Amino acid sequence: MNVAIVGASGAVGQEFLRVLEEQNFPIDELTLFGSKRSAGRSYTFRGKEITVKELQHNDDFKGIDIAFTSAGAGTSKEFADTITKHGTIMIDNSSAFRMDNDVPLVVPEVNGDDAFNTPRNIIANPNCTTIQMVVALKPINEISKIKRVHVATYQAASGAGAQAMNELKQQYAEIAEGKEPTVEKFAYQLAYNVIPHIDVFQDNGYTKEEMKMFYETRKIMHEPEICVSAMCVRVPVIRAHSEAIWVETERPISVEEAREAFSKAQGLVVIDNPDEKQYPMPLFTSGKDPVFVGRIRKDLANDNGLSFWVVGDQIKKGAALNAVQIAQYMLAHKK
Repeated sequence: MNVAIVGASGAVGQEFLRVLEEQNFPIDELTLFGSKRSAGRSYTFRGKEITVKELQHNDDFKGIDIAFTSAGAGTSKEFADTITKHGTIMIDNSSAFRMDNDVPLVVPEVNGDDAFNTPRNIIANPNCTTIQMVVALKPINEISKIKRVHVATYQAASGAGAQAMNELKQQYAEIAEGKEPTVEKFAYQLAYNVIPHIDVFQDNGYTKEEMKMFYETRKIMHEPEICVSAMCVRVPVIRAHSEAIWVETERPISVEEAREAFSKAQGLVVIDNPDEKQYPMPLFTSGKDPVFVGRIRKDLANDNGLSFWVVGDQIKKGAALNAVQIAQYMLAHKK
């Protein structure tokens, strides 16, 4: 098994290195690719130094079985044919191909078998907020079909990359020293603030991030009738996204039914003991693999409604880990 990482120097690229090692993913040879600026850097993987090669339109991907790409949508679109022309499976972490009809959009716990339908040798990794939400929606949908989802996200700086995480830390330090905080990665200062704006605004008043949750959920869950209304908010947290979710199902689901379904679901961990102040938080879930769910309760505004709180590490399950799990699923269920 020969594997490549494209965008190896970025936050997700670095997480790919850690996740592949943690998961003991079977690799005979690992090749790292990056931009002209990143080329020549070296990273250690399983005790071996690997030098980053410049991504170019050549035959470097010949003999590579799987390429994990996380270098932005523009790079993915430009180099997709170069990466896949010799049969390499490209598992792409960008938004480039997510809604293409001939590219599967996969969360292994929800629709793993879709990964085997790859006419272009491309599999898309969903948006981070969608990934953790659908992992939690699936067990509920199996009890009773979900009709509507309302979700408010509380998204960490990690969602905007390594530079954004550094900027948040820098802002706190600058403010503590009485300096004007640096604002480059976000529309406004994020330290001591929340910003109800992630990605560009669309004609309907929603942002592109919010519409991703609408469309991607339908595609992943094979439920074209589910309606998702999202409000995506950037919060001054370094890592791990949180989501407050309200679902309306065809029939009422009790809290006990929901808790049992969550506890049996793959990739979910229930932390739900309010009497002991036990519930998921980014502080304790950063760096962890699963999606965590808590605050499970009936929706007081809807007889067929449930409300719950979901937290997941955006760089792990929301990006690198989900992509690696797609590859693991394909190896385990090879057809």
